Amino acid sequence: MSGNTVTQPNSASCTPSRAARELGLKRGEFDLAVNLGHIRTVPDEGGGGLRVTRTEIDRLHTEDGFPGTLKQRVEAVGTKDGAELLAVPLGRFTRLARLGVVVPVTFYLNRYRAVVWLYLAEELRQFAADENNAPLLRGRTSAGLRQQLAEGLDLRPRTWRGRHLGFLRRRAGDHPWACAAAVASQLDAVQIAEIVQDPYERAHLNRFRPSPPAHGAPGSPAAHLAERLSMAQDPGEIGWLRADLAQAVGEARARQPAPRPTLGRAAPGHGRPTPGHGRPTPGHGRPASAPAPTEAWELTHPTLQTAAQQSPPESEEPGRSRGLLSRLMRRSA
Repeated sequence: MSGNTVTQPNSASCTPSRAARELGLKRGEFDLAVNLGHIRTVPDEGGGGLRVTRTEIDRLHTEDGFPGTLKQRVEAVGTKDGAELLAVPLGRFTRLARLGVVVPVTFYLNRYRAVVWLYLAEELRQFAADENNAPLLRGRTSAGLRQQLAEGLDLRPRTWRGRHLGFLRRRAGDHPWACAAAVASQLDAVQIAEIVQDPYERAHLNRFRPSPPAHGAPGSPAAHLAERLSMAQDPGEIGWLRADLAQAVGEARARQPAPRPTLGRAAPGHGRPTPGHGRPTPGHGRPASAPAPTEAWELTHPTLQTAAQQSPPESEEPGRSRGLLSRLMRRSA
């Protein structure tokens, strides 16, 4: 596995909530630390998500400057504090963010359901300290960029999605279908169905598809808004994700084919099932025009179909039909 997820089993582990308390982090800070790779996690064997081993907690406790250094790495600030860190006016910081120069690391919805973008304070300090960025902080914005901003250009959602996709890929590690599902999480169902046309592969992909960041109660307006922010919107972005998903699914298919239902085998010595055995009666369980499961299976197996056509009809008892017909004719005479 790569990134922040390891697979070694460890019985001495705890839930994310408890790990956050022991590390002196708020739950949002803990999740951000996991996404950034500062805290390594292990899969929960019970299927309940992720856990943190006691060894990992002890490692973080022994780092120099703990817990201050860890909290500094995950400190996220809004636009106002971000402008102060860059020593620029609030309007310039917003323009830099809308142009994609500085990239949000997360967001939340305020009481008015407005999106509030947050930025890593450590990244902003590094950005301000780099002399190569001085023209962006002090120079005049070009006329072309000013025109795009006036027309409503805002790359914050897209740059955040790109960053969030990196987080999801880190969590997926080297699992091929989980990596593909990370890409699929930013495309709608129609786009996915066009690329992954096999229904079994699509179902397997959905097993690993991560949920969008939780904001508000499920089904609430805030939750719907967060889900929309998580989905690609720009045609160029959608095209890139479609190509990436096709490649990821192809690699997953080659490494680990999606599971499919196992077809039953006919009993030895019988080319066809016994009539009425294992089939639904007419009008029960399927339309009359639809082939029965055994018939549909035979249609995909020409060898059995040919053998069935060439097999002789079952023998009748000699004279039984003729004797019955004679008695009926004498009775009617």
